[in-house]
Amino acid sequence: MDVSQRLSFFAALFRVDEQPGTGMWLLYITTIVLSIIVYKLGFAKKLRIAQSILIYIFLILGCTILTFFGVFLPVAEGLVVAALILIIYKIRLKQSKKIEASANSSEGKL
Repeated sequence: MDVSQRLSFFAALFRVDEQPGTGMWLLYITTIVLSIIVYKLGFAKKLRIAQSILIYIFLILGCTILTFFGVFLPVAEGLVVAALILIIYKIRLKQSKKIEASANSSEGKL
């Protein structure tokens, strides 16, 4: 059985089977960046600097495990989908608040 057939999209893109050192580092960095994006879009709150640093340290440590899973499972791909959904949600929320604000301001003028 050929291992390259079982790789996830990003693992195959970074050629983890041919260049394991470079490929794993690129997959790890991709997983970290996507995890930070998903965290910032969906879960981040205003925290003190020390608390934020602690959260990012644990996020990076967790991404180490996710990277090993991401070689054969679609971890990074799932993070891309989650980021896209959260981006769409944020855009719709901003549009909704803008419409609501303009409706409230027009009611105040009457």
